[in-house]
Amino acid sequence: MFNKYDIIVVGAGHAGCEAATSAANLGSKVLLITMNMGTIAQMSCNPAMGGVAKGQILREVDALGGKSGIISDTSTIQFRMLNRSKGPAMWSPRTQNDRMRFAEQWRMMLESTPNLDIWQDMANGLIVKGDRICGVRTSLGVEIEAKAVVLTNGTFLNGVIHIGEKRMGGGRTGEKSATGITENLVELGFESGRMKTGTPPRIDGRSLNYSLMEEQWGDEQTGKFSFTDTQTTLKQRCCWITYTNQEVHETLKEGFEKSPMFTGRIKGLGPRYCPSIEDKINRFAERERHQIFVEPEGEHTVEMYINGFSTSLPEDIQYKAIRLIPGFENVRLYRPGYAIEYDYFPPQQLDLTLETLKIKNLFFAGQINGTTGYEEAAAQGFVAGVNAHQKINDKHELILKRSESYIGVLIDDLVTKGTEEPYRMFTSRAEHRLLLRQDNADERLSPIGHQLGLISDERMQKVTDKINNAEAIIEKTKDIKISADQANSFLEEFGTSALTHGTKLHNLLTRPQIDMDKLRKMSSQFNDYLHQFDNETIEQAEIKIKYESYFEKEYEIVEKMKKMEDKEINPNFDYNSLTSLSKESREKLMKIKPRTLGQASRISGVKPSDITVLMVHMSK
Repeated sequence: MFNKYDIIVVGAGHAGCEAATSAANLGSKVLLITMNMGTIAQMSCNPAMGGVAKGQILREVDALGGKSGIISDTSTIQFRMLNRSKGPAMWSPRTQNDRMRFAEQWRMMLESTPNLDIWQDMANGLIVKGDRICGVRTSLGVEIEAKAVVLTNGTFLNGVIHIGEKRMGGGRTGEKSATGITENLVELGFESGRMKTGTPPRIDGRSLNYSLMEEQWGDEQTGKFSFTDTQTTLKQRCCWITYTNQEVHETLKEGFEKSPMFTGRIKGLGPRYCPSIEDKINRFAERERHQIFVEPEGEHTVEMYINGFSTSLPEDIQYKAIRLIPGFENVRLYRPGYAIEYDYFPPQQLDLTLETLKIKNLFFAGQINGTTGYEEAAAQGFVAGVNAHQKINDKHELILKRSESYIGVLIDDLVTKGTEEPYRMFTSRAEHRLLLRQDNADERLSPIGHQLGLISDERMQKVTDKINNAEAIIEKTKDIKISADQANSFLEEFGTSALTHGTKLHNLLTRPQIDMDKLRKMSSQFNDYLHQFDNETIEQAEIKIKYESYFEKEYEIVEKMKKMEDKEINPNFDYNSLTSLSKESREKLMKIKPRTLGQASRISGVKPSDITVLMVHMSK
């Protein structure tokens, strides 16, 4: 029934969809296996994409030729650029999305992708010959051959759902868990662990009193994730903010003795930065209230997502407590919140390509690697799909550096440092975040996507034009001079010191109080010149002018680190032969097998003196 495939992708979540489309668009014949074709690209938790650092990741995936940015744009019901009051390194795009539209758009994308087939079944075993993957077995008893396999199982591997003292198998509410893969991998010598995540109740929005809540609208001038010409056809929707109170907290505490988190029934660690409501009131007992976001699930539904109220307490306690939140007095629940516990595989067992170290041509992506978040999953799926294709075709692998992308930071952190709790990306994790902004993701990564063959010549030309046009604007600010008399009336209005003599517009723009819009008011010549450029290009020029000296310093740091990052280590090097290394370092280095001296230096437990020993040995 099945011909041999180039690549099999197991799981059709955010990682699986990106892995399948990236590999297929590169020319591989791909089979995507999912347990339920009706839940492809399901937004299992909140119906939103992007956010702090996550928005940067999504723009990077798009810049490389991935599809998540396009899907997000076409299903957006609200757009906000977070952290606008801070520097551009912190600006983070975020959208509220129509859950059903998002999944529908992904399904259409998959079905319209050449070389891509879909099969509904459960993959419950791997076909391995020697140290190489050769295909998968399914619950229907079918054996399907492939040159490479990408596992993107999400929360389904031996998933268990917890609601109070109730416990049931499942990878998501209403869906069964996946069995067999974990046991198979453990037999092959892989180390596994357990993690936990959770989700809040879903409620009927018609039962809420919005007059008791704060409105939260999106940006008037909406942005988007994709650098292509995507357009959303959906209307902007409002979100709302309300707060818990001491009465809510006391009511929730009534269920603590039945909480699977506090009674020890849940063994896996949950996400540190997205804790359950019971965890928040337990850890932050001094706080009188916690923020609750009421977010619509879509354009044509009354279902609401209660962001900030994730819980696994008994459903009667959930109902009793949530009715005490302002605006929720007459709330009707569609379903209770729950926690889910699932298997993952510590990511130090992977190479930077996301290929496993033990089994050739087997790749892991998404929550199986211990991450949380749609965006982190999509990024890993893209990288795994590309590298699976590149590997079986003897082409150059895709390994992104920490200095060129958040995706590089994400994968390097996972593979080099590992994680014992769900890993979430933050801007603080990126040491070069000033260079890794959301606005320049296309400049940084589209050349790589173009080289791979996922970015067209036409699209690459647009990136080149944007770079050249931004430079032209910068040069124009250096050409146009403004007199003190012409500028001072404006400068006083803008709250900055007057000029004693004329100056170039470039010099004025370096002042914190002056931006491009204010320059346009001051100079009609400059205003007329800018009419030929789009807002994104103008903003790019402004950022480059204002932060030029900071960028130069950052590039100097990157260059200093480059020597270590470029110093490659033989993957078969026997660290045990270097007795001058500490025992801990030898064990860690043998396990992780770092690609470069730079990666070796970031391994927990490897001392600077050990890196010196390696440098001396390698220089010989």
